[in-house]
This record gives sequence, structure tokens and C-alpha cells, in this order.
Amino acid sequence: MGDAHRVGVVGLGVISRAYLDTLVGRPGVRVTAVADLDASRSAAAAAELPGARALTVEELLSSPEVDTVLNLTTPAAHAEIALGSIRHGKNVYGEKPLAVGLEDARAVLEAAAKAGTGVGCAPDTVLGTGVQTARAAVEAGSIGRPQFASAVMVTPGHERWHPHPDFYYTAGGGPLLDMGPYYLSSLVHLLGPVRAVTGAAGRLRAERVIGSGPRAGERIPVEVDSHVTGVLEHVSGTLTTLTTSFDGVATTAAPIEVHGESGTLSVPDPNRFDGEVRLHTLGDTRWRALATSAGYADGARGVGLLDFLTADERRAPRASGELALHVLEAMTALLRSAAEGRRIELTTSAEVPAPVPLTAAAQWHGRPD
Repeated sequence: MGDAHRVGVVGLGVISRAYLDTLVGRPGVRVTAVADLDASRSAAAAAELPGARALTVEELLSSPEVDTVLNLTTPAAHAEIALGSIRHGKNVYGEKPLAVGLEDARAVLEAAAKAGTGVGCAPDTVLGTGVQTARAAVEAGSIGRPQFASAVMVTPGHERWHPHPDFYYTAGGGPLLDMGPYYLSSLVHLLGPVRAVTGAAGRLRAERVIGSGPRAGERIPVEVDSHVTGVLEHVSGTLTTLTTSFDGVATTAAPIEVHGESGTLSVPDPNRFDGEVRLHTLGDTRWRALATSAGYADGARGVGLLDFLTADERRAPRASGELALHVLEAMTALLRSAAEGRRIELTTSAEVPAPVPLTAAAQWHGRPD
């Protein structure tokens, strides 16, 4: 593979540990720099990474020792860091969503196209064995022609476990923009892109109480809708009913169910890489588990970046900026539909990413195709 691809990490919050666990020691990739607004975080992270330097954000974005910027900042900073990376001629792979607003997300992709740099974006959980095995079953005709689907995400809110949950309840947060990318990205893999949406939303509490960490007991304001639901009209004609909520305690609903003419598929939590895929065909008396047949085995955060780095003219990145833009438009259109009380047609689309063949963890750094 030649010289190792050099990655600089911006944002060293909770999720950064999972990415670093995947990247450090992986053949073909080297973390050369880290940066955070909190300089002590940068120093602590660099001390654990052989060969990595602790830099300021601007120093990292302009560093000649960084080829790709891994953008793990909070959502409000996603577009700014991405655009800064592109200005310095670097690829950027970021956490979801691509940006807080649709226009900022468009600006990122337009800037990258002009600069000739690449843009990738989480989630990459959908490349694991759970969603990919389900996709393989749909494409093999196991349920016949898909008719409709449901997607449900219900939690009491991230403030119960996250020590600094403020950004979940400000612009760019909320259950849809935070958790929706996992579900909508999965639905595009399973059923194709979305052409129109109709949404409804509510905000049931004006504030939340932090449940852990040094700020436990502190009250924070809720500035976004905390319950969003709606209908997605896929280009294929399939309809998906979506519910995302920070206002419930628990649910017995499957994370995703796809209903076809001859069967129903139960898809595991798209916030995880694995999970049991279950099939109930017409005439059966029970569900049966499907054998794992596709996806990155033992997947972990960062496998999407590795997939991004091994893409070429034969295969586009699976966790691409184009898919992230389409998912973001679907989500923002749902929120706008809820506010305006009307059906909204989307202006973007996305190619369904190439399926992931069953790929052992030891092969992630190579080409799985």
C-alpha cells in the first residue's frame, strides 16, 4: 500500500476513543496529529499515540503531515472544520450529521468538488454485519418486493448518561439529527433514496437534567424538537414510517422492519454494527434468525473511514458525503414539513452504496471487493 495514510483528529470528546481504538496500529493508516479546543485533551491524547503531535486546530488543518482530517467535533462545528480542511487541500471524514444546516452541507461538497478532495461521513455502523446481512436478504428476494417499512428509536434522552449533553438539545441536535442518520442511512441501503417526506414534531419539556459526571443535577434548556415522526416516500415507491424520540422510556418495536409481499425482515439496531437479523415468511409460524452473510465483521467506529481511504475509481466510498447530504436533507425536510404542515419533495438523491461482502476484521485495511 506504500506509505501510511496520515490522519489528523480534530475533536477529542467521548467518541474519539472508539475511533482511535480502530485506527491506531492498523496497517496503512497513521494518526499523526490531534487537536481540541481543550489543549490538555490534545496533550493527553498525543501522549498515548506514538508519533502523533498535539496541535491547535488551525495548525492541524494546515499541517503537511496530515492527508485526511477526522472531524469529531460537535455538530455546530462540522461544516467549519470540513471547509477549513478542504481549503488546505485535505480530505475530510466526519461524524454525523454532515452539517447542522443543508446549505452548509452543500457548501462542503461544492468546495470539495472544486478542490478535488474527498468527503466522507458517518454513520459507518450500517456497514456492519447487521444492516448488510439484512440488505443481502432483501436483495436476494427473501421477502419478495418490499411494500413498506417502519423505523423506531425511543430513548429517555442522552442527558442521562452523557456528562456534557448540551449539544443534543441545541441546533443540530434532537433525536432526529442525532440518531436519525443511523436509521435513514440504513433505509437507503435497504430500500433506496427518498423522494419526499411528511413530518410532525413536538417539544414536550423545556429543560433537561444532567444525570452523570461533574455537572450532574444541572438543568439545560431544550431548544429543538425532542420527538419527531413522519413518513418517507422512497423513489422505489416503498413507504417508511419513522419515529425518533427523546421523550419515551422504552419500546418493544424492532429498530427497523421491512415488510414485503412474501415476508417481513426484522433489522437490528443500526446504531450497532452487528445484531440478529430475523425473517418471517408468509405461512411461517415463527421467526427465524438468518446467518451472517455480509458486512464488516466485528465492526467498530472508524471502519467507514478505512472504507473511505480504500475507495478508488472502481468503488466509491460507502460512507460518502453525497449519502450524508441526502440523509441530512431528508431529516431537515421532515423538520420543515412538521413546522409548515405540508409534504416536501427532496432536491437531492444518492446512489445506493455498494454492498459490503462479508469481510473479516483482519482485512479492513485492505480492499474487501
